[in-house]
Amino acid sequence: MEEGGQMLAKIDGHPFGGIQLTGERFPLAEVRMVAPMLPSKVVAIGRNYADHAAEMGNDVPTEPIMFIKPSTSVIGHGEAIMYPQGLSERVDYEGELAVVIGRLCREVPVERAKDVIFGYTCANDVTARDLQKRDVQFTRAKGFDTFCPLGPWIETDLDATDLALTTSVNGELRQSGRTSQLVFDIPALIAHVTAVMTLLPGDILLTGTPAGVGPVFPGDEVSVGIEGIGTLTNRVITRD
Repeated sequence: MEEGGQMLAKIDGHPFGGIQLTGERFPLAEVRMVAPMLPSKVVAIGRNYADHAAEMGNDVPTEPIMFIKPSTSVIGHGEAIMYPQGLSERVDYEGELAVVIGRLCREVPVERAKDVIFGYTCANDVTARDLQKRDVQFTRAKGFDTFCPLGPWIETDLDATDLALTTSVNGELRQSGRTSQLVFDIPALIAHVTAVMTLLPGDILLTGTPAGVGPVFPGDEVSVGIEGIGTLTNRVITRD
């Protein structure tokens, strides 16, 4: 993509098998953005910012809290988040940095974590908060279709240790944090997760959300921006 976000360059091939530029370019306004990756699984981390743990009335965890969002929850930039009316009365946004895994990996030591990272993108860990409080685990609250927007693209050349992260609803700033505030940093998360499960190329690791989470409603527009990556924007609509 060219500076200013005006043009997209078409590629041939697959990110994990080698790509080439075709020479074709298209105006961004004429292109429908889809999720930059369809993962086999999305592994998310809860309460990984101390201020968010506090606002939810929880202690900072002593080890990462893991949960899974299904691949069917993934959508791209510009696609609609479907509000599950009749099933939930409180749906929240959660802006997060997402790590894209670049190779099959298991039991990755902290010092080798960077070797398995393909890149980074923006994410919104949409959550049915009332169902999360009602259930023993997070599957239903986090797993609705469209509850994992990712995008707008993957940034592969980035130092993610101290990036500004913001979330806005209808242009109003709601969240503001930095990735340097993570309780467990990215290498520690990769080591922790891969001690439990094998990650595949394209799998997504959500690193947690800072304080300022809150509800959204049909008609709202949510934007998650991360320094050095871009802005992921999705509108909330009524689920049919």
